[in-house]
Amino acid sequence: MAITFEKVNYEYDANSMWSQAALQGVNLHLESGILAGIAGATGSGKSTLLQMFNGILKPTSGTVQVLDITLRGGEKAPKLHQLRKRVGLVFQFPEQQLFEDTVEKDLCFGPINFGCSVDEAKERARKAMEKMGLDESLLSRNPFQLSGGQMRKVAIASVLAMDPEIVVLDEPTATLDPVSRAELIQLLHRLCREEGRTVIIVTHRMDELLPFANQWVILHEGRTVFQGTVKALIEQADQMESYGIVIPQSIRYWRAISEKFGLSGEDPCLSAEAMSKRIAELVSAEDV
Repeated sequence: MAITFEKVNYEYDANSMWSQAALQGVNLHLESGILAGIAGATGSGKSTLLQMFNGILKPTSGTVQVLDITLRGGEKAPKLHQLRKRVGLVFQFPEQQLFEDTVEKDLCFGPINFGCSVDEAKERARKAMEKMGLDESLLSRNPFQLSGGQMRKVAIASVLAMDPEIVVLDEPTATLDPVSRAELIQLLHRLCREEGRTVIIVTHRMDELLPFANQWVILHEGRTVFQGTVKALIEQADQMESYGIVIPQSIRYWRAISEKFGLSGEDPCLSAEAMSKRIAELVSAEDV
């Protein structure tokens, strides 16, 4: 099990009269090696949740276990050096974590900070760039002179250079154009499928992640109101609207086609292209 939450509560300003509950009684179980999507309306607790995965925030009460490291509310936290090496967090805006004057220095900062030699850090930087489909020539560039898509990939590469077991991303496709969004999701899926990394993506664009995510977590007012597969999500889609989530268009299409052609047993995790092809086949067969 990569991540387990048991009855986790988190309050901002917990010891003051202005305390505010962000997470309430959260139970969560994420297996290793999966690609998981986390969704919820604004203010549902998504960003708070992901910052607990590498110990930026600690539970006010309850237990958080990430890999073999346990954080318990009310107890002194263990040293988090290893946790932050093994769990990489990519913020929504890349400029929040890029700060050096060259891409190479940014990518080398983490590995060197965690004990790598300069030569090893540079090799990790090169490999991380390759994984993100970025040309090595960008290593000498100032990260703030890159395009938005390139900056996003460099921010992810700076985390991959530390060779984490878990990669957590907050709205990684925000501000990108549709082509760049699709390309980035494909790259993240490849990290999970080919390298066995656990990839967790917070998103409000559920459609683009539906063909790839093994598991979904839905938050509402600081609580986990759903956790399960895409198939289970489809079965409870009507309830999602009560949590402030717009049902993805692909789920609406799939449910309509399923009802018309009796496809409840088929795989709902289809890409738009595959779904269109399947619908065309069914319509053609019906015409015959």
